[in-house]
Amino acid sequence: MTVNLPPQHPVPDDHDHLQRSLSNRHIQLIAIGGAIGTGLFMGSGKTISLAGPSIIFVYMIIGFMLFFVMRAMGELLLSNLNYKSFIDFSADLLGPWAGYFTGWTYWFCWIITGIADVIAISAYSQFWFPDLPQWAPAIACVGLLLSLNLITVKMFGEIEFWFAMIKIVAIVALVGTGLYMVMAGFQSPAGRTADIANLWNDQGMFPHGLMGFFAGFQIAVFAFVGIELVGTTAAEAKNPERNLPRAINSIPVRIIVFYVLALITIMAVTPWRDVVPGKSPFVELFVLAGLPAAASIINFVVLTSAASSANSGVFSTSRMLFGLAQQGDAPRSFEHLSSRKVPANGLYFSCTCLLLGAALIYVVPDLIEAFTLVTTVSAILFMFVWTLILLSYLSYRKQRAALHQASKYKMPGGRLMCWVCLAFFAFILVLLGLEHDTRQALIVTPLWFVLLTVTYQFVRRNRALLMASADS
Repeated sequence: MTVNLPPQHPVPDDHDHLQRSLSNRHIQLIAIGGAIGTGLFMGSGKTISLAGPSIIFVYMIIGFMLFFVMRAMGELLLSNLNYKSFIDFSADLLGPWAGYFTGWTYWFCWIITGIADVIAISAYSQFWFPDLPQWAPAIACVGLLLSLNLITVKMFGEIEFWFAMIKIVAIVALVGTGLYMVMAGFQSPAGRTADIANLWNDQGMFPHGLMGFFAGFQIAVFAFVGIELVGTTAAEAKNPERNLPRAINSIPVRIIVFYVLALITIMAVTPWRDVVPGKSPFVELFVLAGLPAAASIINFVVLTSAASSANSGVFSTSRMLFGLAQQGDAPRSFEHLSSRKVPANGLYFSCTCLLLGAALIYVVPDLIEAFTLVTTVSAILFMFVWTLILLSYLSYRKQRAALHQASKYKMPGGRLMCWVCLAFFAFILVLLGLEHDTRQALIVTPLWFVLLTVTYQFVRRNRALLMASADS
């Protein structure tokens, strides 16, 4: 059984199709890069101070839930290779409105995240070049990423491969260094001995009780945004039936190695109470190990991590615009592919938005507080996208039972785990309502959906007019 997505205008010829140029190593590293956010390097100090050693369980629970979201996405994408991303299956299974809301919400998420990354890159560049104007690294970064993404999709995969490799090497080095310090019984200048018992010998694993444990979820969930990025590569992956399952199935291993082992190592060497919320515990561990260049090395790692995220944003937003244009939900100019088979117009538009957003922050300094609020909104909207993936899966199980039976990549737990994950996201929203900063983001977020609802009425009206003219 095949599902034909009804085009809103004539189906493009072969020369307007995305090319399947991403190999298994590209897909694997894109998936790893999506699972390791800058939040792990810079934000883990704050999460440890909030939840203590129980933060390990926080990351494990979030990773466990998101694994099922990714498995649902994987089964849907492989059920029909005409699906190029989650825009397509949400529009097909939930209705045109879902494709419109998913596509534009995901685009907005990555634009906001990309603006944050570009500004972060400017800030990190000041470490080495304090006299450099702040706007220079921002323009250079966006210009470089645009140029490289315009070449071929394989170039995007290659850039992301090496960006992700830098993150992996940094985390493996941290885990290896910390393990050696524990085995050697290293003593810090403050007289603390590196020992695995540091995880539980100071008021246990839950030193701040359940509320401290729950507080960890508010920040930790933001470290996972981008984990669904592998779903936007579906149309450009070689042999998706083999490569997408491989990338998704390795998510639990990545969570254990890159989050859990890294956090266990940090807290074994530096007791959780000694972790400074405002500093990167990665830097502090390497400084303790006697590596004087630790600050420069981690600054380089975090800079490339931000560049990796910006690169992912440039890639995914252009593909979202391409998919929206094919559905008639965005200007048709975004559907045009360059001679190198990349959606050039989408790339230009997204990069322009990144630069305008970054320029706005520099021009109006008072926007910094509002900007923090908007990035939190972005993370909430990522959860909206994950929720629509799950709702699409529930609809798929109801409407396409035969396709599910024939699937070689069924989601474990099926409908039950969908509802468990949906309940978990609702629980996270309740937690976000407990703190002032995140509560403000929850209040503002509905404005985005009001905007989408209003604009969708125009899109639906234009669609109806086009269909009427076609019939006549």
